[in-house]
Amino acid sequence: MGRDIAINVTREETRVAVLDNNQVTEVYVDRAKHKDFVGNVYKGKVMKVLPGMQATFIDIGMDKSAFMHVSDLAVDTEPGETLVDTDDDDKGPDMPRPRRQVSKPIEALLQEGQELMVQISKGPIGTKGPRVTTYVSLPGRYLVFMPNVEHIGVSRRIPKDEERARLKEIMKRIRHPGHGYIVRTVSEGVKEEELRSDVEFLTVLWQEVMKKRDQLAAPNLLHTDLSLAFRVVRDLFTTKVERLWVDSREEYEAIKDFVRRFLPEQASRVHYYDKEESLFDHLGIEMEISRAINRKVWLKSGGHIVVDHTEAMSVIDVNTGRFVGKKDQEETILKNNLEAAKEIAYQIKLRGIGGIIIIDFIDME
Repeated sequence: MGRDIAINVTREETRVAVLDNNQVTEVYVDRAKHKDFVGNVYKGKVMKVLPGMQATFIDIGMDKSAFMHVSDLAVDTEPGETLVDTDDDDKGPDMPRPRRQVSKPIEALLQEGQELMVQISKGPIGTKGPRVTTYVSLPGRYLVFMPNVEHIGVSRRIPKDEERARLKEIMKRIRHPGHGYIVRTVSEGVKEEELRSDVEFLTVLWQEVMKKRDQLAAPNLLHTDLSLAFRVVRDLFTTKVERLWVDSREEYEAIKDFVRRFLPEQASRVHYYDKEESLFDHLGIEMEISRAINRKVWLKSGGHIVVDHTEAMSVIDVNTGRFVGKKDQEETILKNNLEAAKEIAYQIKLRGIGGIIIIDFIDME
């Protein structure tokens, strides 16, 4: 058993689940009424500069102004400067975000009314608007293009030093000066022509974004990423995936055409699911999603964890529940905490929990 991807499409939402050895390891949801704005590029206008916070609020045309810290403000960089963690290039449809230390205060770099191009790095949550950065990154199949960073990086998930060196040498030959690139894990073993094709595609895409920036008034949308289903195909549909299931005929045909064009060797792995039982029920995904939605998650031993979210952090509480153990209290608590630790790691990944996480394990001696 290997890796499968399941795509469930309805009028209200698109859901994607990744299964490793029949266990759900990742879930992504894009709802029609609550679109995922991460990756969108805007021409915005500075509304307020906050020297005390070294941050600014930017009008990008949404209901709530976007927030940007000074570390997300691109200034002139030194050639070859490393601003990204190239270990995170393919953990899902989200891209790495360059950041740097800025020597000047934000009030010396920005003023109210100034226009600038930004990209959403974190979507709005609760009463908070989106977070943005001026370090734009545009993902392709094999590369992530970073127009504001002079840097070539190769994913550390490519284990062989010889292969990493080969890819870096190729990129030195085919790159456009003044721009940066991250070579993604899926690039392992690919030929120079494929990387060159990705470079040219991303260059044309960037030129289109720049053209819109020059033509449109702020605030305005300049670029949107692919839909969730196509981002998953682009970012996660590697040779390690045995089957990709789609339960919408229209989406299946579109994905099949996309794969035939860009990944012809993997076209036979794309399957249309049309049985009466829903795709997510058939693969046992619905049950796992229900567990992820619930505030309380039961452990096999009888204990449970409780997951709560606030705007500031996520809090996970561990309880023994019905688990009383067969021997002494310390053994009971130790076993419960060990089982909870494993389940918490799984739930954090499944629910996509980030930011500050506080875990309250049961007290031990």
